[in-house]
Amino acid sequence: MKIWVVAEMHQGTLAPTALELLARARELGDVEAIALGGGAKAAAATLGKHGAKVVHVNEDAAFDDFIAEPATDALAELYKQGAPDLMLFGFTPDSRDVAGRLAARLEVGLISNAADVAAKDGGFVAKVPYFGGAKIASMKANQKPAIILVRPKSFEASEVGGTAEIKDLAVTIDAGSKRSHIVERVVEASEKVKLEDARVVISGGRGMGGPDNFPLLEDLAGALGGAVGASRAVVDAGWVPYSMQVGQTGKSVRPGVYIAVGISGAMQHTVGMKASKVIIAINKDAEAPIMKMADLGVVGDALKIVPALTAAVKAKKR
Repeated sequence: MKIWVVAEMHQGTLAPTALELLARARELGDVEAIALGGGAKAAAATLGKHGAKVVHVNEDAAFDDFIAEPATDALAELYKQGAPDLMLFGFTPDSRDVAGRLAARLEVGLISNAADVAAKDGGFVAKVPYFGGAKIASMKANQKPAIILVRPKSFEASEVGGTAEIKDLAVTIDAGSKRSHIVERVVEASEKVKLEDARVVISGGRGMGGPDNFPLLEDLAGALGGAVGASRAVVDAGWVPYSMQVGQTGKSVRPGVYIAVGISGAMQHTVGMKASKVIIAINKDAEAPIMKMADLGVVGDALKIVPALTAAVKAKKR
C-alpha cells in the first residue's frame, strides 16, 4: 500500500501533526510525505527520520501566501504521477481546506475528524468519534485514494531512523489559484508553554468557582513547567479564551500528566485528553465521571488543594 502524508508547514516550520501521522502511516504501508512552502527541504530530514521514504517538496512562496488552492493544485498534479491508496491530513483548519478541495477535484469521498486509521479488506477504515466522543463509528473509504483527516494527538510521534529521498515537485500555479491570499497574520498572546506540546497540562472547570481563581492553576503550571487548559463550560462562560479549551471542539492534548481540576468529565472534554499517560482528577464529587477514568482521584475543595500542591512542588525544588 502506498501512503501519502501531507506534512503541513507553518511559516517555515513543520507542524507536529505531520510526525504524528507518520507514526501511524508507516504501520500501514510505504510512506511518502509532501511538504509545501518555505522550509520544506529542511523538513525533509525530520520526515525521513520518522518513516517517510520519499519526501516531495516545493518551496514556492505561493503555498505560504495564498489559501488552499496552490496546495490543491500541487497534490492533484502529484496524484497524476502515481496515485496513492491513502492520503492522510491533520484535522487542522488549513488541511481541512485543502483536503476538501482535493477530494472534490478527484471525485472521491473524505472522512473527517478520525481518531484512528486501520487497513481492512484491501482498503481503509477510520474510527470517528461522535455524540461528544460517547460513541465511535467505523467508516470505510469506498474509493481510492482514501482521504482521511486525523485529529491531532491521536498518535504519538516517534523516530525510527532513516533518510528520505527528496524529490522536487514541479507544479505550475496559475493566476486562478491565487485569488484568496493572506493579508495579515496576528499572533495571539499565548502561555509560556504551548498547550498542545506541554508535558504537563492542568485544566480547570466550573469547580474553580470563577475566572478569578484560574491564576491558582497558572501558579501550579508554572511550578510544574506545564500549561493551563479549560473545559468547554468555562470557555463558553467567558472565564478564559477559547485557545485554552481542551475537548472535541477545542484542542486535543497528549501530555505525560493531565490534571483535571473541578471538571466533571463530560465526553465532550475527555475525548480531547483521554490519551494522556497519567490522569489526575481533583473534584468535590467522588462520583464524578472523571474519577472513573483517572489514575489518581483526589476528593476535596480544589481551591484549597491546588495552592497546597503548588507549595509542595515549589518546596521540593528548593
